Amino acid sequence: VQLQASGGGLVQAGGSLRLSCAASGRTFLYYYMGWFRQAIGKEREFVAIINLRDSSITYADSVKGRFTTSRDNAKTTVYLQMDSLKPEDTAVYYCAAGNMFSTSSRNYRYWGQGTLVTVSS
Repeated sequence: VQLQASGGGLVQAGGSLRLSCAASGRTFLYYYMGWFRQAIGKEREFVAIINLRDSSITYADSVKGRFTTSRDNAKTTVYLQMDSLKPEDTAVYYCAAGNMFSTSSRNYRYWGQGTLVTVSS
């Protein structure tokens, strides 16, 4: 399984960005796609998770109401729409695939390369 994340960039506070995560290879091996982020000097933290079978979604409290994750019908691309961005959202964002519901990065086997999101104040 290969994951390719894209869409990061520089945006002012209050702005929006949409991240994409394109999957290829043996995509049948996983059922969940998670989004995580890691700011400089901090641990990687959970952002959102989507169940690719029933599209159920869970968000971290820090992004609830501002971020939205979704998938395309082919289930090969997952998106993270980020609105009302704050400077504290600045981080490298990763997508990850796994076969269990988990907010822990340790339970994801497949990872994208990360895309940098910088929010200026």
